[in-house]
Amino acid sequence: MSSPPSPDLRRVRVWDLPTRLFHWLLLACVVGAVVTAKLGGNAVVWHFRFGAAVLALLAFRLVWGLIGGRWSRFSAFVHSPAAFWRYLRGRARPDEHLDVGHNPLGALSVFALLAVLVLQVATGLVADDEIANTGPLVAHVSGALSSQATTWHKTFGQWLLFALVGLHLAAILFYRVAQGRDLVGPMLHGDKLLEVPVPAAADGLPQRLLALAVAAASAALATWVLGLGG
Repeated sequence: MSSPPSPDLRRVRVWDLPTRLFHWLLLACVVGAVVTAKLGGNAVVWHFRFGAAVLALLAFRLVWGLIGGRWSRFSAFVHSPAAFWRYLRGRARPDEHLDVGHNPLGALSVFALLAVLVLQVATGLVADDEIANTGPLVAHVSGALSSQATTWHKTFGQWLLFALVGLHLAAILFYRVAQGRDLVGPMLHGDKLLEVPVPAAADGLPQRLLALAVAAASAALATWVLGLGG
């Protein structure tokens, strides 16, 4: 039986609703894209649809990383080399709050995963399997570049994505088993129990309406990019 929480702990909103929705929608779309790619045949149509959704989600996260909730902003988890080294040695300063949102190691994982997904979407847009399926922008690049993009998209990029997702899951399990820290729950309900006073992420109606506007613009951008293929 787990021990009751310390009375010194207080519940703090860390992950705003738009960030949480982004996280789970991205997971669903990536899984959907992988599954439909493996199924092949008529399912490839859905592979492209999931890819378009990932494009829109990545565009949203790029903007939300600048204007979103306190702990969802890139500035909250871009740490200096000195802070990173202090964290690794277990000597982080209390005022740094390195474990509230993404810790320095988690931040590296997040940025790596986002970068690989951007590259996967970009290469998918110009890929050509030379059988029946081509990316919507294949006509805008040379055959050589399309071939290189296809190779990356179907091999190295795919394997790297699987490795990063596996690392992400392993980290969640490690923190749960070794340190008793739940990383999944806060990404569902948004709150963490923290001992030290930290600023909460803004997550009210104005922020959610702003996120909705950003999401609509991101969807329009993805639609425009796909429309470039004619």
